[in-house]
Amino acid sequence: MDFSLWPAASRTWNDVLEGAEYAERTGWHGVWIADHFMQNSNDLTVPVNECLALLAGIAARTSRVRVGSMVLGNTYRHPAVVANAAATIDQMANGRFVLGIGAGWQVNEHEVYGIELPAIGPRLKRFEEACQVIKGLLTQERTTFDGTYYQLQDAPCEPKPAHLPILIGASGEKVALGIVARYADEWNHWGRPDLATHKGEVFAKHCERIGRDPKTVRRSAQTFLEVIRPGDTEAAERKARLEGNGAHVIMGSAQEVLDVVAQYPAAGIDELLVPDSQLGDGNRRFDALELLREEVLAKI
Repeated sequence: MDFSLWPAASRTWNDVLEGAEYAERTGWHGVWIADHFMQNSNDLTVPVNECLALLAGIAARTSRVRVGSMVLGNTYRHPAVVANAAATIDQMANGRFVLGIGAGWQVNEHEVYGIELPAIGPRLKRFEEACQVIKGLLTQERTTFDGTYYQLQDAPCEPKPAHLPILIGASGEKVALGIVARYADEWNHWGRPDLATHKGEVFAKHCERIGRDPKTVRRSAQTFLEVIRPGDTEAAERKARLEGNGAHVIMGSAQEVLDVVAQYPAAGIDELLVPDSQLGDGNRRFDALELLREEVLAKI
């Protein structure tokens, strides 16, 4: 199983870049950035950097790690704009870019910016059309599309990438995983191994209905991961707070974290993402990542 770093977009550019360079230097598989413009809370004072701009900078300043969006909200940008931006970033990354996309969900962003957030049904229908538009633009010489939400006429996307994987972030079992089965090269969701196992079983049924082998879709997942040192009351309090908020968490002693993380491959997960938003700043962040890497990730 591969392990990738997810630097928080609320960090400064220099801190995000420092995280990406650390990941490149110490053998992590990839670097992922979330696509949001603000925190999902009432605190609007926390700065949040734009995802595609960060990814372009990371792509230009690294040479080995995969670089990807986790995930671009479809409601924020026209899919033709997304396809052209992705093709450009993929050039900057020399073919290392992964285009992560999703239907969009964060209510407060849509409210404050005046961006429409349709009900879940039409939102997923719009997203499915966007998947078709993006795949067409990235793979066909010209794309014509006449949908309910998007219309393209002999549209170009040049220069075209040789192969740019499309990752879909989704967990909805009735409709969203069916869209993953039809259009995704990769699939991502939050959750511990038990949830990953369940989601995989549901996903396999969607694949069976359309005649696709679910193993052809690379799978990734994430939780808040941290090894808590003995006596670290701050980390213990952080674990309690995250769990109290319903977050997906794997935190404890090195052995406790290892015991859970080691279950992911059997659950069908190919790549585990490690968010750094709860790991502190400066040396505190890198000390926590190194402890996790040496005591857990290197042993799987």
